[in-house]
Amino acid sequence: MVTERIIIEDTHRIDAGKLERAAEILREGGLVAFPTETVYGLGANALDEEAAKKIYAAKGRPSDNPLIAHIADFSDLKPLVAEIPAAAGKLMEAFWPGPLTLIFPKSDAVPYGTTGGLDTVAVRMPSDPVAMTLIRLAGVPVAAPSANTSGRPSPTTADHVWQDMNGKIDMIVDGGPVGIGVESTIIDVSGEYPVILRPGAITQEMAGEVLGMEIGLDPAITGDGPMNADVKPKAPGMKYKHYAPKGDLTIVEGVPSRVIAAINELTRQCEAHGQKAAVIATEENMGKYQCGHVSCIGTRAREETIAANLFDILRKMDDMGVDVIYSESFYNGGLGQAIMNRLLKAAGHQVIDANTGEHKHCL
Repeated sequence: MVTERIIIEDTHRIDAGKLERAAEILREGGLVAFPTETVYGLGANALDEEAAKKIYAAKGRPSDNPLIAHIADFSDLKPLVAEIPAAAGKLMEAFWPGPLTLIFPKSDAVPYGTTGGLDTVAVRMPSDPVAMTLIRLAGVPVAAPSANTSGRPSPTTADHVWQDMNGKIDMIVDGGPVGIGVESTIIDVSGEYPVILRPGAITQEMAGEVLGMEIGLDPAITGDGPMNADVKPKAPGMKYKHYAPKGDLTIVEGVPSRVIAAINELTRQCEAHGQKAAVIATEENMGKYQCGHVSCIGTRAREETIAANLFDILRKMDDMGVDVIYSESFYNGGLGQAIMNRLLKAAGHQVIDANTGEHKHCL
């Protein structure tokens, strides 16, 4: 398959004509990668079960890992869901369009091939103007997981998509780098109480303030009840290994001075044994590491810079061909909750406590 690539130079004044072919591909059951404000998505007609199967095949994605249906207007939601709970209405009013996915009881119109065999459907209304224009032109809800090989770091540029999907999909719409850099928050509103299944830019605190109540976290996030082989995930990213670079990644947590000392000693040992080591560091600590390969992920003063750079940094580690990677840890609150969720998955939950030297498998 030849993958076509089109470039949208001005995302504020979009020439809809440039997206007509992409919309046609979606209507005809093909695959189109496109930017959203979170990461690049790999789109197909959410109501076409055969099209959904093509997504799973292109990504190498397990078929029980549900897809998110993307819509461009509030009126597009009703045909996809059996009901719209009151909590969902409040969250939609506050955060749509934006980086929030909601899980509803599904309608009969949505095939099980899109929902991973579940009676619920995940729906999002992205705010990215390219995504909104494309979905409207297509005239169908667009199922769109991240446009990467399953398990790899999510794509935040069209080049990332090209690395993984060239020759596997029909088209890539290049709208430049994304803004947020981590996938949407997912909140399940299909049960008695709303529950966060995946943290993101819409934080636990933000959603709780809108609903006037504390919103719980799914046990798969907190580590109180990890997913097992017999459990069907209700949302993307809950069960399977995600975001992993090729090098062995470990997170080092603790008092900053001890984290720096521990990483310096660990990378020294690696290099003494002939391994190529690298460090993921914040702007505040960049000059304190002795390793030859140190990459800046952003500044702690602005967590959004860390989120925006996370997946790009992991991919650059692959480009450098490093064997071992050590990363600083981040505050597990607000946007930091989403950052740590992705980092832990990328590291296979390998964590070293610099204060005690303990190696942990942290869920």
